[in-house]
Amino acid sequence: MRILGEKALLPTGWSNDVLVTISADGRIADVQANAGNAAYDARYPVLLPAPANLHSHTFQRAMAGLTETRSPSGRDSFWTWRELMYRFLDLLSADDIEAIAAFAFMEMLEAGFGSVAEFHYVHHAPGGAPYENLAELSKRIASAASESGIGLTLLPVFYRYGGLDRRPLAGGQQRFGNDLERYAQLFAGAEEAVRLLGADANLGIAPHSLRATAKEDLAELVQWRPGVPFHMHIAEQEREVEEVLAATGRRPVEWLLENFGVDGRWCLIHATHMTSAETEGLAKSGAVAGLCPVTEANLGDGIFDGARFLQSGGRFGVGSDSNIRITVAEELRQLEYSQRLRDRARAVLADPDQSTGRRLFETALRGGAQALGRHCGVLESGAWADIIALNPSRFAGSGKGDGILDGWIFTGGNDAVTDVWSAGRHMVREGRHIHRERIERRYAETLAGIMARI
Repeated sequence: MRILGEKALLPTGWSNDVLVTISADGRIADVQANAGNAAYDARYPVLLPAPANLHSHTFQRAMAGLTETRSPSGRDSFWTWRELMYRFLDLLSADDIEAIAAFAFMEMLEAGFGSVAEFHYVHHAPGGAPYENLAELSKRIASAASESGIGLTLLPVFYRYGGLDRRPLAGGQQRFGNDLERYAQLFAGAEEAVRLLGADANLGIAPHSLRATAKEDLAELVQWRPGVPFHMHIAEQEREVEEVLAATGRRPVEWLLENFGVDGRWCLIHATHMTSAETEGLAKSGAVAGLCPVTEANLGDGIFDGARFLQSGGRFGVGSDSNIRITVAEELRQLEYSQRLRDRARAVLADPDQSTGRRLFETALRGGAQALGRHCGVLESGAWADIIALNPSRFAGSGKGDGILDGWIFTGGNDAVTDVWSAGRHMVREGRHIHRERIERRYAETLAGIMARI
């Protein structure tokens, strides 16, 4: 397939009349600028690389809008939300989880994400009993990815303890739990499920957090599959920082950097509460900071120190996390606006050579690709054909160069995304997923069943 972008963002910058040839294996075969006279199959005003969504818990999409009332205590926080989430997930069957995941993956594609890292920690049946196939729910996530057509990096989560004191899991957490031996069996099953997807599918390792993983377990997991993506929650909440500090004498990121060879395969999710030394240390490690600005705002997590991190050479990507709102533009907008509110300044994450939108977008492209272990985020030969077509008439701004990204990110939304390809699969056409009717109908039926059980 050959698609022509009247304007397109290439590694060298903006170019006109760019012809992108997509090969049968889903990769970009050729990119030719100034090809206005060449034959093509379809023409679009703007073509962009599609970013990767580096952090998602798809099952939480069905919770969206259900936790916005004040509790009787009058003091709501991430921790009170977490208790509601635990109760909610204990209602979900395997069929429910698959239907919700397919719907969330579909929405990600319609928003402009070309791929996703699913941080998958619900492994067992309600009550915590393991399925006959330990990887049953990993298979369901893979099936949902296949139905939606999104590129998947599946991250089966290792979750062993309820805190740094190694207390046993309780309540909804029991659906997460495995020791290393059982996790190895689950991981093998997840690998088999991913192998049945396209060649662009990938697998990584995800210890949930320092709270849920002992040091010796973490040390073993790091050695399992050298080079595969390695994701972990870190320093999301002040209470978490205090717990780690009390148990180890170090703050979470500080402890991790001192005890493990954190490098480019690592993606540390949130990293919200860091000192300046931790921020600079994480940046210098080469790891990706996995930022989820919409969720972090919704849960009251705090504000990531993006300016210091980028000044120190840091790499970040964005994820939809709780999936309360799935959107590329608004994740990047929220990230910049959080910096502006904290610093009472404008264009905080811009630099002298790039507008705010351009720097946000290109940094997220690189960070997301690195975090997923996926050759994407760039329009060049050999990369997976993860591509967005935009309609600039649906947002304000100049419609030229970096102004396209500034206009989309700061004045536009999902409706500006007209077409999306994931590894060459043309899944979104004229703003609508090609299987939306079927996926949406099943999700609606599933959600109605869940609501009847609440």
